[in-house]
Amino acid sequence: MFSEKDKAQIEKRGSDIKTVEQQIENFVNGFPFIKARKAATIDDGMIRLKESEIDELVALFDKESSRKKLLKFVPASGAASRMFKALFAAKDEGKKDKSVEQYINEIDKFAFAGSLMKVTQGKRDDQSLLNGLLNADGLDYGSLPKGLLEFHQYGDQTRTAVEEHMVEGAAYANRNGRVRLHFTVSPEHKSKFKSLIQGVKKAYEEKYGVQFIFSFSEQKKSTDTIAVNMDNTPFRLEDGSILFRPAGHGALLENLNDQDADVIFIKNVDNVVPDHLKDETIKYKKALAGLLMSYQKKVFNFAKRLDKPEVSDYTRQKALSFLKNELNVTPPKGFRNWSNEDKLAYAKAKINRPIRVCGMVKNVGEPGGGPFWIENGDGSFSTHILESAQFNFNNKRQSEIFNNATHFNPVDLVVSTKNYKREKFNLLDFRDPQTGFITEKSMSGKTLKAQELPGLWNGSMADWNTLFVEVPLITFNPVKTVNDLLRKEHQPA
Repeated sequence: MFSEKDKAQIEKRGSDIKTVEQQIENFVNGFPFIKARKAATIDDGMIRLKESEIDELVALFDKESSRKKLLKFVPASGAASRMFKALFAAKDEGKKDKSVEQYINEIDKFAFAGSLMKVTQGKRDDQSLLNGLLNADGLDYGSLPKGLLEFHQYGDQTRTAVEEHMVEGAAYANRNGRVRLHFTVSPEHKSKFKSLIQGVKKAYEEKYGVQFIFSFSEQKKSTDTIAVNMDNTPFRLEDGSILFRPAGHGALLENLNDQDADVIFIKNVDNVVPDHLKDETIKYKKALAGLLMSYQKKVFNFAKRLDKPEVSDYTRQKALSFLKNELNVTPPKGFRNWSNEDKLAYAKAKINRPIRVCGMVKNVGEPGGGPFWIENGDGSFSTHILESAQFNFNNKRQSEIFNNATHFNPVDLVVSTKNYKREKFNLLDFRDPQTGFITEKSMSGKTLKAQELPGLWNGSMADWNTLFVEVPLITFNPVKTVNDLLRKEHQPA
């Protein structure tokens, strides 16, 4: 299937033939549907914290954070073009729907209105407001990433999404006055991120009394996946080379794997709010981190005891009980008949894994993943974040389970990626390669099949110890379309 020229192209990208052949096999066979057992709900796979518990966890985090290496990790690679889909249709094809009318009529409510008026020289006709926002000789918002867009207004000042993450980071990713932030960016936008940060960094450091330490990474070319024709043969460009495509946010597992921190906060770039609404976000971020620290201590204690040359029956049983009752890991059927040696090996393997605490909001009909119990490949049961594409909706029972979900995944995670010896886990060892996605795309008028790697917080973290915690809906304010910025959560107080 692959010529010597193909192999050279694959190797140059940093990948290998076996990986690409496996991707072809995935196209041929497809990915299996997940075996969901039930939705994770309050007191059945999900924690609802009392106000007193939140206060205790925040206090724990505040006490312990000075001794922990903290990092705020923000996936910020993709262009914001989907935010402006309706506006592009209006600009290029004259198709104006209600959302376009709302954009035009309420233009002054957007934080970027001042910048837009400068490029349109004050013109406010429909075409000027569309061209000025989207064209390369205007603000060029249609090709910029969300992080660089002006999201919020503060008097005569505005803030981009990146700046809002800086302000958030100063509140909860602050270790002794040092705030580490990592943004995943596209190569073509990296200089723009650096330029923006360079221009505002000093002012924010003075305002919040901190030192910001920024790092950036790009989605690695080696993680791109092969595209195929509908008959599963490699899709080739005009020059005969194979088409490889970015493999979705699951590819960022490699970027996360490269980070060195004891506690990592993960949050999407567009989920930010103005200062007058930040208190709840900060409180719950600290509470999630406090909960992570409390469980981290328990997990490390068990891992250390299970690592000893001699492990008592009592320690093994306590570890298994902790896994089942607190980490939501139920052993496979017939486990009681296993030998003590096999039970110990099972306990060690399940305890000694990365940990994630995931905030979950009540389901309000947003598209995307949610918290569920599933049957794992080894026959055990545990909690996972699943996407709708992983469900077989032709199966009535699976469809019912999906529809019974009470909560939604807002991508609000606090994670621990080291073992009790403070050694980094290789996160690639804990993903489920069978949880990728296949989609249909087109290029140059031809239909093709594309493949996404297991999602960063879905299949890429499938074999992590997972805790779900209910968080308030106010902590989830994504900007999927430009008009989302008109919602009260993104407007000045």
